[in-house]
Amino acid sequence: MHRSHAIRSLFVAVGLLLASFAPASHAASAELKVMTYNLRYASDKGPNAWPDRRPVMKELLTTQTPDLMGTQEGLYEQLKDLAADLPAHDWIGLGRDGGSRGEFMAIFYLKARFEPLEYDHFWLSDTPEVIASSTWGNTNRRMVTWVRFKDRVTSREFYFWNTHLDHALQPAREKGAELIRQRVSELKRPLPVILVGDFNAVATKNKAHDILLKDDFFRDTWALAETRRNQEFSSFTGFQPPKRDGERIDWILLRGPASVRATEILTLSRNGQLPSDHFPIMAWLTLAE
Repeated sequence: MHRSHAIRSLFVAVGLLLASFAPASHAASAELKVMTYNLRYASDKGPNAWPDRRPVMKELLTTQTPDLMGTQEGLYEQLKDLAADLPAHDWIGLGRDGGSRGEFMAIFYLKARFEPLEYDHFWLSDTPEVIASSTWGNTNRRMVTWVRFKDRVTSREFYFWNTHLDHALQPAREKGAELIRQRVSELKRPLPVILVGDFNAVATKNKAHDILLKDDFFRDTWALAETRRNQEFSSFTGFQPPKRDGERIDWILLRGPASVRATEILTLSRNGQLPSDHFPIMAWLTLAE
């Protein structure tokens, strides 16, 4: 009897211990691991050819396993390689020159967790619905890809937007930021918006950042985060040793109530090989109920 009573007591204790972990487990399951990553377009020419970079990128992404990832510069065949390396993910995108042509602002997502409810694309120009349009003097076509997702874990819906602002012209960056802000303000559904991208502008030091954050329209997850890791690094490397000047041109922005547990600039390399000329940025965030 004494032994039986001891066993029952042990089961009760274990049950209470597991129950005490339940709220934390639920909170963790609602958390989103969001990444923005300029992949650097694929080239077979060295140094830093795509066949050499791909295994390192696969290691980084399979280790980090982002729930949602906005990529920039990826070419169609390169994105198919990435999809093959990430079998748990699916992706949505369109080449900036139309169809499979040109660079993509692709959005990768965990197939088991997220259901895409709608998606679309528009170009950063005075004629946003015209494929490959460019009217602000920039020679590279710039665009946005967005998806409205349903999170099967929380049953919440939210928007995920991905962009790449111009690398050369500040007026084009500002006009692009203004157009994105305008399009977000016109959304008919009052849902949270996650905006990621390579903005080619240093956060807090460029008017494009100011335009998107003015009046708390968007908030920068980097500033919201309880913990910031590798904040001394710049997010662009140019395949050179990382700079420690903290200039972050890749951003993850939020519209709507949310908490951000951590952000990180991910600096993985192997034998001197970087996976891209940008470091990816990751944020661990939870959309408010």
